[in-house]
Amino acid sequence: MTDDAPAPLALLDRDHLKAMTGGDTSLAIEVIDIFRQQAEIWSRLLDPRADASQWADAAHTLKGASLGIGAVRLAAVCGRAERLGRAETPPSVTAAAVMLGDIKDTLGDTLEAVAKAAYELASSGVTRAS
Repeated sequence: MTDDAPAPLALLDRDHLKAMTGGDTSLAIEVIDIFRQQAEIWSRLLDPRADASQWADAAHTLKGASLGIGAVRLAAVCGRAERLGRAETPPSVTAAAVMLGDIKDTLGDTLEAVAKAAYELASSGVTRAS
């Protein structure tokens, strides 16, 4: 058996985050905080019973916020949802619920990864006594 499956996309590409913030630790922490706020706001609109355009808009905004920090796995999942939500025939409520559940699961994993990154970034500026 060969493993031809592509590697999973990163929850958080720290090199991308570093590049987007010019290596400025304070700015990286600020960008992460903005991402967290955006995630809290827009994830509430991921309701499969709502009009597909509503959750497609929320997925679009989360995708953009994700790309800004290097959360490429979440961006990919949001991109798929956005495309399906804007399709001529949107998915059924059940299909939307599964897809939006995938976004929420990936968002949870991503939020854990960014919390860890923010902690490590904040800790990197602290001088420790040996």
